[in-house]
Amino acid sequence: MGGRPPGPRSLLLAEVAQATQRLADAGVPSPRNDAEELAAFVHGVKRGELHSVPDPDFDARYWEAINRRVAREPLQHITGRAYFRYLELQVGPGVFVPRPETESVVGWAIDAVRAMDVVEPLIVDLCTGSGAIALAMAQEVPRSKVHAVELSEDALKYTLKNAEGSRVAVHQGDALAALPELDGQVDLVISNPPYIPLTEWEYVALEAREYDPQMALFSGDDGLDTIRGLERTAHRLLRPGGIVVVEHADTQGGQVPWIFSEEEGWADAADHPDLNNRPRFATARKARP
Repeated sequence: MGGRPPGPRSLLLAEVAQATQRLADAGVPSPRNDAEELAAFVHGVKRGELHSVPDPDFDARYWEAINRRVAREPLQHITGRAYFRYLELQVGPGVFVPRPETESVVGWAIDAVRAMDVVEPLIVDLCTGSGAIALAMAQEVPRSKVHAVELSEDALKYTLKNAEGSRVAVHQGDALAALPELDGQVDLVISNPPYIPLTEWEYVALEAREYDPQMALFSGDDGLDTIRGLERTAHRLLRPGGIVVVEHADTQGGQVPWIFSEEEGWADAADHPDLNNRPRFATARKARP
């Protein structure tokens, strides 16, 4: 057979292959992705540039990072960053790490706001955490005015860091009593609230159960306590015809739209699937008088 013999494989790529197997054996859901992300983080390169790291530059701190991930510490806590749509966010202990499934929730909301006949839409993100939703809305709806509300002081540190230099106005406070000065004026209210039933604690992934703040995960025996409160807050904040968008668990499909009932002043309540075709978020429109 002709052709050139394959070149030597870089030490880093060999280590990444070993790390992938270790992570897989530990039950990490995305071992290859995490092994490469940690290698890129430790060596200060992009994932696509890992092959270019010279053997002498291999950093033994890579295995320290892998060991932390084997112990199920979230990837984002190790790197201190999370990616959400077109954003890179600072995250760490005390703040909920944004999940990919929320990106489809925000995508729907962005389309809904763009379809409104409003020059400078007013948007409120309740339970904002890292600020991922609010910042994505501000970035992708350029003339919008966005307010983000977070109760936790620990989470708020990250919200403020991520929102620095943006148009997002950050408020510390209870989402259920937030922003009375905006009552009846808001075009869209969006939230990724806590929605896991307390009875499901043992089934929650270790990364979330041990590292995400409990107040960002659990909400009563059926998981819907906060959403019930948000229903009244959203109705108070929205103008007639304004829209609410609320993320929920895929097992709660069909339950959440009933909270936004016609009797409570809502119209067009509906559930929507995520990219895996699982019920992921509910929307409703504030009925006109």
